[in-house]
Amino acid sequence: MALLSTSAMPRRGVLTLVALLLVALNLRPALTSVSPVLGSIGEALALSPSWQGILTTLPVLFLGLAAPLAPRLVRRIGPERSVFTALVVLAVALLTRPYIGTLGLFLGTAVAGGCIGIIGVLLPGIVKRDFPRRVSIMTGLYTVALNLGASAAAGTTEPLRQLLDGAWQGASQGASYSPWQGALAFWLLPAVIAALLWLPQLKATKPSRVPARRGARLRHDSLAWQVSLFMGLQSSLAYIVFGWLPTILQDRGLAAVTAGLALSVSILLQVTTAILAPWIGSRMRDQRTVLIGVMTLTLTGLLGCLYAPIDSVWLWIVVLGLGQGGTFSMALTLLALRAPDATTAASLSAMAQGIGYTLAALGPLLVGVLHDWSGGWNVVGILVSVLGLGALVMALGAGRNRQVASTQGTE
Repeated sequence: MALLSTSAMPRRGVLTLVALLLVALNLRPALTSVSPVLGSIGEALALSPSWQGILTTLPVLFLGLAAPLAPRLVRRIGPERSVFTALVVLAVALLTRPYIGTLGLFLGTAVAGGCIGIIGVLLPGIVKRDFPRRVSIMTGLYTVALNLGASAAAGTTEPLRQLLDGAWQGASQGASYSPWQGALAFWLLPAVIAALLWLPQLKATKPSRVPARRGARLRHDSLAWQVSLFMGLQSSLAYIVFGWLPTILQDRGLAAVTAGLALSVSILLQVTTAILAPWIGSRMRDQRTVLIGVMTLTLTGLLGCLYAPIDSVWLWIVVLGLGQGGTFSMALTLLALRAPDATTAASLSAMAQGIGYTLAALGPLLVGVLHDWSGGWNVVGILVSVLGLGALVMALGAGRNRQVASTQGTE
C-alpha cells in the first residue's frame, strides 16, 4: 500500500511511527491484565464484587481525570518529553502496585490509568502534526498496536499466574507473595522498553509553548460535545468488557484460562476493523454509516455474550471484537477528522478523552454494583443496552462531515 510505504516518509517519520507503535502497545495492559486474575485478587484481598468493580473503574476514571494535565505538560516540557515522563511513571506504578497492599493496589492502578490518559491525549496531536496526510491509516495502525498490547495482557496474565503458582509452590512455600502479583508486575517490561526506544524522540523537538486557554472555545461547540460523548459511551462498553467479561464468562461456565482467552481473542480481532473502519470512513461523505455499523456489532456481540447459549460464545466474541475495533478506532479518527489543525486536534483530544473517560468509568463500576445487588448478570444487559443506544445517537451527530471551531491562536 502506498500509504504505508516507508520510502514516501522522511526518516524522522519512520522513526516516529515505530516509536508511536511501541508506546501504543502500553496503553491497555495495565487495564486488561487485571480482569483475568480479578477472582484471585478478590480472594486474596477479600474484595467484594463492588470493590472489584471499583478496581476496574479506577484506571478508566483516571484516564479522564488526567487528560487535562496533558496540555499543561506540553506547555512545560513538550509532547515528546511528556510521553516519556508518563511512560516512566507508568512503569513504576506497574512495578509497585501488586506489592504494597490493598490501598497500594488501588493507588497504583489509578496512577497507571492517569499515565495512560496523558499519553492517549498526546498521540492524536502527534499523529496530526507528523502525518497530516495519513491520519486515518496512522490512527488505525497505532490502534492495532494498542489492541495487540491489550490482547496479549488479557490472554497471557492468567497462564502466567498459573506458571508462577507452580514456581511459588515449589520454591517459595510460606512466602507472603502471591502469583497474581508477579503476573501483574510483568507488564512493566513493555513500558520500560517503550521508554528506552522513545528516547531519540526527546532530541527531535523543542517544548511547545501553547496558550493556556486555547481549548476553552470547544466547550461551547456542540460537535465537540457529540464527539466527546461518543468517545465516552463506546469507551464505557469497552471497559466493561476489559474489566468484567472474563468474570461473566467464568460464571456462565467457562474455565478461567478459556475466559481470559476469549477476551484476548475478542481484542485481537479488533485489529481488522481498527484499520478497515477508519480507512472506509475517511473515503465516505461522512462517517455516520460506519459508526452505526460498528456500534451495532458491538452491542449485538456483548448482548450475545450475556444471554446467548454459552456454546455459541465464540460467535459473539468474534462479533464483539469486530465491533469494538471499529468503534474505538473511529472515535480516535474523529478527533483528527473533526479538527482543522494539529493544535485543535490536541485540544479536542484533551476534551473528548477527559470527558469521555470520566463518563466511561461509570460503566465498570455500575456493573459491579448491579452484580452485587442482583447476584447475577442479567440486569447488566439493561445497562449495556442504554449505553449502546446512547452511543448510536451521538454517532449521528459526531459522524457528520463538519469540523469544530479552530482553537489555534486562542488565548
